[in-house]
Amino acid sequence: MIARPSFTTSATRFALALTGLLVAAGGSSELSAQTGAVRLEARPERVQVVQGESAALEIVAVDAAGAPIPGAAIRVVAARGALRWADDQVEGLEAGLHQVFATLARDGQEPLTLEVPVTVDYPAIASVEVAAADDGRLYAGTTLRLDAVARHGDGSVRPEMRFEWSSSDPAVASVDPFGSVTAHSPGSVSIEAQAEGVEGAMPFSVEAFPATALRLEGGPSSADATRTGDVVRWTAVATDASGRTIDDLPVSWTQSLEVADTTFTGGAAGGQIRDGAFVADVPGLYTVVASAGPLTARTSIRAEPRDVVRELEVVGHGLTQNYRTTDLWVFEGQNGRDYALTGSKVADGHTFLFDVTDPANPVKVDSLQVNGRTVNDVKVSPDGRYAAISREGASDRRNGVVLVDLAHLPELRVASTFDEGLTGGVHNMFATDDYLFALSNGDKYMILDVTDIYAPTYVSEYDHPNSRIHDVWVYDGIAYSAEWGTGIVVVDVGNGRWGGSIDDPVYVTSFPLPTGATHAIFPYYSESAGKMYLFAGDEIMNRSGLAWAGYPRSMGSYSSQYDPETGLGGIPLTTTGYIQVIDFTDPESPEMVARYEVSEFGTHNFWIEDDVLYAAYYEGGVRTVDVSGELMGNLYTQGREMAVFKSAHPEGYTANATMVWGAQPFKGHIFFSDTNSGLWSVRLLPKRRPIS
Repeated sequence: MIARPSFTTSATRFALALTGLLVAAGGSSELSAQTGAVRLEARPERVQVVQGESAALEIVAVDAAGAPIPGAAIRVVAARGALRWADDQVEGLEAGLHQVFATLARDGQEPLTLEVPVTVDYPAIASVEVAAADDGRLYAGTTLRLDAVARHGDGSVRPEMRFEWSSSDPAVASVDPFGSVTAHSPGSVSIEAQAEGVEGAMPFSVEAFPATALRLEGGPSSADATRTGDVVRWTAVATDASGRTIDDLPVSWTQSLEVADTTFTGGAAGGQIRDGAFVADVPGLYTVVASAGPLTARTSIRAEPRDVVRELEVVGHGLTQNYRTTDLWVFEGQNGRDYALTGSKVADGHTFLFDVTDPANPVKVDSLQVNGRTVNDVKVSPDGRYAAISREGASDRRNGVVLVDLAHLPELRVASTFDEGLTGGVHNMFATDDYLFALSNGDKYMILDVTDIYAPTYVSEYDHPNSRIHDVWVYDGIAYSAEWGTGIVVVDVGNGRWGGSIDDPVYVTSFPLPTGATHAIFPYYSESAGKMYLFAGDEIMNRSGLAWAGYPRSMGSYSSQYDPETGLGGIPLTTTGYIQVIDFTDPESPEMVARYEVSEFGTHNFWIEDDVLYAAYYEGGVRTVDVSGELMGNLYTQGREMAVFKSAHPEGYTANATMVWGAQPFKGHIFFSDTNSGLWSVRLLPKRRPIS
């Protein structure tokens, strides 16, 4: 039996990721328009295909008599990553309900259009695997949670599968509908999980409960040592009658909050606990309980407010009114002065240089025009020797990167242009002193040797299969890339642990993220936590499906919808998405541990320095967040936000509309770019302490 998908793809995702082919009905491609065509027909009218397979789909133009018109140039588009159409065949790449769109231009008439529904079914399930999700073994009276995975014949995993769980002997051990197994008496038992008639099983040999005592070790060093957001760890120690420690006893953890204030209407679980690690979201007195069979151990802990909020002061502003500002990079020039380089949209390929030596008075000192419609990204090498400017929309369709010699500041001098293999457009880059990582048409990244910026050379590249890339950041010889639905891709480009080098990149691992919209990446080693964290940000340019889905398209005199490409229109853009935090201390065993989610807004670019996250949160403004210590849970609900500033300006490119693109700390100030109002500098004021 072929499984029908239980979800549909987003129309917005479709609109943002189209692939197109120009096809000619009847085998000719000579004609670009047809005046005799009256409609387009799909044969068949709708398609059902299994993921990974292809089905016939012919699209023809017909005249008033119903006869096919040879040579009609029909444009066919399908969602990239979901469908592939070629040679009258449509291939299903992603399970779901999708559409193929066909268009035929006609001289002096409205074009003909056709939408063809395509259902992509999952392949049949070939196997079910069952494994323990919790540590420990089953003893009578204990509970162990199991996970099941359904795989197709090619080894791929069926997502969001629901299983039917059963026990071969419920008197020995029973299982609930979610895979939690509770042992009742010694004996042998098999726990089965079934999906679409395919079964997997895990055997157990249940023994008598061996422990006689359970105690907690660890926790805070004093009664008042915990704040909201701090991670506190306990270990549950079980012993038998002889005092021997039993290491494989499954332990269940719970926590509860004592609500003293009757006006507090939230639930009694103002924190979370996992495997003995506890974090409080709200202040209060918590009870932590560890359970193993008939034994329990408990303790109390008080969480105080984190108290990190600080005042933020606006220092300077370089207002832009005739173009949209994109990314920025702030640096100290070789002449000892400080500069900010910014990109632009709707500015005919201009890059602008500001002197920000006095952050209160940013002065535009030079500009550089390159052949491109958009300069999305600008980067400066750590040694300040060169700058790299990305290009998209070049008039000759050869985009690539422009390298700028910074030895002559405040003058920007072009050193060279490199476009071989980068003609499809460069959206983002990463610069080291000797190498430049440049994204090629959202498909891969190329590594260029820029030791001589007047003669850059190709070194190598990495292209992850069936993946679209948006960002890359290199740390300690490891390249971390943000690759939309694939999530995070990790490649050895010189670390050497996995045999990789700058000349021969070697794949290490990939880590999918739940939203499927991985857009920005920032690796950060936290000395305060002793961990390597990877911060990965979403980009979702809509709020579809949420209670507040954005401004309606018709609002009286404000009915003109905001156009993110041109910056025109009266209604601002609305976004969603958040920053996800993954523990990458061991790149081969990453673990999702935390997130920073502001529910009303969507994130864009960000920076982390000295345990502070500087997040450009689009219409949510620039936001500074305390990320010190071990991270767990939602940083937003834990009182870790230090300051928020929304940079709406009445005289901006789009008036009174905040849209923060990127942020960077530099010499005690925070510089950030707002697409509607330009370059800003602000600073956090010292924390005020009460006079004792």
